Amino acid sequence: MALTGDAKEELSHLEVTRPSARKAEAAAMLRFSGGLHLVAGRVVVEAELDSAAVARRLHGIIADMYGHRAELAVLAPSGIRRTTRYLVRVEREGGMLARQAGLLDARGRPVRGMPPFVVGGALVDAEAAWRGAFLARGTLTEPGRSSALELSCPGPEVALAMVGAARRLGVASKAREARGADRVVLRDGDAISALLSRMGAHETVRTWEQRRTTREVKATAHRLANFDDANLRRSARAAVAAGQRVQRALEILGEDVPEHLQAAGRLRLEHRQASLEELGRLADPPLTKDAVAGRIRRLLATADKRAEDLGIPGTDHGVDEDHLPSSPDAGR
Repeated sequence: MALTGDAKEELSHLEVTRPSARKAEAAAMLRFSGGLHLVAGRVVVEAELDSAAVARRLHGIIADMYGHRAELAVLAPSGIRRTTRYLVRVEREGGMLARQAGLLDARGRPVRGMPPFVVGGALVDAEAAWRGAFLARGTLTEPGRSSALELSCPGPEVALAMVGAARRLGVASKAREARGADRVVLRDGDAISALLSRMGAHETVRTWEQRRTTREVKATAHRLANFDDANLRRSARAAVAAGQRVQRALEILGEDVPEHLQAAGRLRLEHRQASLEELGRLADPPLTKDAVAGRIRRLLATADKRAEDLGIPGTDHGVDEDHLPSSPDAGR
C-alpha cells in the first residue's frame, strides 16, 4: 500500500483556497472517518484517521472554516488495532459542527448519504469530496491485473453519492458490497489516473503511470517470450516427427532411393531438431530451405507410394506428435 501512503501524503499538503471546497473536503472526511456519540446528552464528533498529516489537515479546516476547537489524540497499536491511528475530536461544539458538516439534518437526525451542499455543489466541490473521502478511507493498489482505487463507505447511500460525484467528474466507478462493507471501486487504469488528477495528486499520477507503463512493457515481453517458446517447442516436435517419418521412409525404400533424396533424409536423421534452414546450411553443397523441404517431401512421397504398392504401413505409421517429448532438447 505504498502508493496509498504517498497519495495521502501529497493530498494532505495540497493547498485549497475555495471555502466551499474546503468544507466539502472536511464534510467527506468526517462522513467517512467520523462517528457521532452522545456524551452526557451532548453530541460529540470523532474522526479516526491513519495519517498524522491528514488529521492535522482536518483539524485545520475545522478551525479555519467552522471556528471550532478540535482535540488531536494519538491511538497507539493495541488489540485489533495494528497501526497507529489519529483521532480528531470535537466535544464542546460537536452538535453544531455535525449540522454544519451535514452529519445531522436541521431536526438533529443523522444524514444517511452525503450532505446536499456536496451532492449539488460545483465540480471543485465534487473533487474536494473525493479528496476528503480518499484521505479518510481510500486505498490505491499498484498497477497491474488487480489494480484499483477503492473507498470503504459507511453505507450504500454514501457509496451511490460518491459514484454520482465521480460521474460528474467524467470518471466511471462502481458501488458494490464486498467483504461485508459498501465500497466504491475503480479498476480501469485511465479512470484511476483521471480521478487522482482531479483530486490533485499529480505526483502520484506520474508515479502510477510510470509503474503502469513498466508493468505493461514487462507483460508484453513475457507474452512474446512465451509465444516464441511455444513456437520453438512446436517446431522441435514437428522436426522429431519428421525424423521418425524419414527413418521409416529409408527402411521402406532400402537401397532403392535416389542419392540426393537419401542425403536429405540422412541430414534429417543426424540433426533431428534442426530447422530446415539449418539443414540447408549443413548440406554439401549448401541448399536453400525450400530445396531441403522439397527433397524430404519427395522422399516421403516415394516411400508412401512404395508402401502402398507393397501393402505395408506408410511413413506415418507409429508417429504420434501428441506424445513426442515437448522439451526443445528432446530427441538429441
